[in-house]
Amino acid sequence: MLNTVLLAADGLGIGYGIAALGAGMAALGAGVGIGQIGKGAVEAIARQPESLNDIRANMILTAALVEGAAFFAMVVGLLVVFKS
Repeated sequence: MLNTVLLAADGLGIGYGIAALGAGMAALGAGVGIGQIGKGAVEAIARQPESLNDIRANMILTAALVEGAAFFAMVVGLLVVFKS
């Protein structure tokens, strides 16, 4: 009986660690993705300065969508941790 309880507790600890790792990876991926969006926007503006407003609007919209998806992924990962 005690051995089964210890194995179950060990499995939960690994699951919590993996969930927290997934939430961290979502945050890191969002940061890299938004950095790439900004880099592409700056390069596009440097090539065509007259389309500054269109590029900026598209950059902000895309960054918001990436941030929303990352936030959703982090919440799902953290819900696993705080489920019990």
